[in-house]
Order: sequence, then C-alpha cells, then structure tokens
Amino acid sequence: MQKIEIRSEFRKEAGKGIARQLRMRGKIPAVLYAAGTSTLLTMDPKDINKVLHSASGENTLITLQIAGGSGEESRVAILREFHRDPINGKILHADLFELNMNEPIVVKVPVEVTGTVSEGVKEGGVLQHNMRELEIRCLPLSIPDHIQVDASALGIGESIHAKDIQLAEGIEMMTDPDHVVVSVAAPISEAQLEELLTAPKELKEPEVLSKKEGEEGAKAEGKGESKAGEAKAKPEAKGKEEKKETKK
Repeated sequence: MQKIEIRSEFRKEAGKGIARQLRMRGKIPAVLYAAGTSTLLTMDPKDINKVLHSASGENTLITLQIAGGSGEESRVAILREFHRDPINGKILHADLFELNMNEPIVVKVPVEVTGTVSEGVKEGGVLQHNMRELEIRCLPLSIPDHIQVDASALGIGESIHAKDIQLAEGIEMMTDPDHVVVSVAAPISEAQLEELLTAPKELKEPEVLSKKEGEEGAKAEGKGESKAGEAKAKPEAKGKEEKKETKK
C-alpha cells in the first residue's frame, strides 16, 4: 500500500464562480468527506494526477496537510471520485474520504492475471479476463495494490470464480462469489466463423390474399350482414302487425 503526502488549503466559499477562479489560478476545488461532515478544500490538480499514476492508484493512502483556519491539520484520506474536462482531460474537481485507520473500508482492487500460458490456451482456447476489479473489505493499511489470479492450470471450458481466490488474512471478498473472474473459452474455427457471418437471415414473407379470395371474403361478409339485417327487420314487422290487430 503506497502513501502520498499532499498539501491543501481550507476553503470557505463554494459555487461555480469560485471554482472557475481557482482553475484560472491552476488550482481545483475539492471536498473532504467524513462521517456526517464535509470540508471544502483547495488542491493542486498535479497532486491528484500523482495519486492516479501511483502503484496503488485510487486506493493510495493520502496524508493531507491542510493549511488555514486555526493552523495546519493532518488527516488521512482516500480518493473517492474525480472529474475531468471531457475535451482536454484536465482534472476539474476531486472528492476525498477521511479514513479511520482502525475501521475497515470497502474498495475495488484491480485483478492481475499471473502464471504461465494456461493449458487451455496451449490447446487453442482463448483466455478471457471477465472481471478487471474485485470488491474487498479490509483495514486501510491492508489494502493491496492488486489481487493476483493464477490462470496457468485452466483448461478449455474451465474458469476461476471469486470464491476460488485466496485472499490475505484480514481481507474479506465482497464481490459475488459466483462471478467468473478468469476463464478459457473454446476456440471458434474459421469454418464456424464464416458460417456465422454468411448465414442468411430468415425473413417471413407477409401473407397476401389473392383477388379471388378477397372477393369471396367480401361476399361472405355481405351475406352475413344482409342476413343479420333481415333478422332484425322481421321482429319489427311482426310488431307492426300486432299493433294493427290491437286497433281492430
């Protein structure tokens, strides 16, 4: 676990205007979060880049030396989030989380596949790196730079799940134990690949009625309607006859 010391300053004001002024001076706004509190800071974006390019990356333990206020304070934190300009890639903002060195923290750690060429790959299989990161829970000083997974013994169709990975004492796996981390897939032959690429797509042609069938259908519907009309007319006629008999 790598540690980096960063100097920063307390900041009282917030808002887009203040953030713009800070960036014009070569600084960036940052926020240090703790349990139920947040502290506004001013930082140098170069220091955030230094953290990101270190061996531990975003899991680097940062010792913040904060100037201003009643004096200089020292706090230990970890980088939680940062924002870049979508055009030039410059860092615009950073969020940090203050750590209690005696309490465990949940972090994501990169996976490093190790070992010689796997047996399955020697037989023509394809090594698949299914998960690039694993989520773990441990004390801040126990956070590893990466988690090594030896895939050299994997054959075609075999895989390593999260539950198969041995972690150091004091580190708990938080990733779903059934998730596949590394696997070796069976190869696809050139003939199979060509068949997949050239296979014609089956399109179901719409059903078309012939002119004769359409006319017959229309006639049948017409007959049905005329019969229904006759059926309705008969009770009415019968009713009129009954009225005449009553008058007599």
